[in-house]
Amino acid sequence: MSEAPLPSIRSLPSWLLGRAAARGRALVAEALAGEDMRMWHHVVLSAVRDLAPVAQADLGRGVRLDPKDLVGVLNDLQSAGLVVREPDPKDRRKNAVSLTGRGARLLKRCEKAARAANDELLAPLSAAEREQFMAMLHRISATAD
Repeated sequence: MSEAPLPSIRSLPSWLLGRAAARGRALVAEALAGEDMRMWHHVVLSAVRDLAPVAQADLGRGVRLDPKDLVGVLNDLQSAGLVVREPDPKDRRKNAVSLTGRGARLLKRCEKAARAANDELLAPLSAAEREQFMAMLHRISATAD
C-alpha cells in the first residue's frame, strides 16, 4: 500500500527527519533484538558504563527516563546480571548503579549491532556526506559532540 500524496507535509524537514528517525529506530531495535536487548535497556547500559558508579536518580536524569520506567529497566538489567545496584559511596541513602562484566560484554555486542544498523541507515550517503549530515544533525538538535 503506497502512501497518499501529501506534498506540503512531506516536504517539511520535520516530517523527513521523523521518517528517517523512525527507520533508524526500527533498524536499531531489530539489531538489538538479536542480542535479546531492547532500546531503553541498551541506552541505560551505555549510560551506566559511561557514568558508573552513578546514582539511580542521576542516571534517570541523564538519559531522560521517567523514574518509574527507569526502575523497571534496572530491575530487568539486574535480574539478567548486567548491572548491580549498591549503596552509593557518596551517599549511602541512595543506590549507585554499576555494570557487571557480563553487562560490559553484552554492551559491546549491542554497540556493534547498533553501529551496523546505523551504517545500513546511512548507506545511501558517502563518507563525506555522512560526516556533514552528522554535523548538521548536531547543530539542529543543539547537542554537543
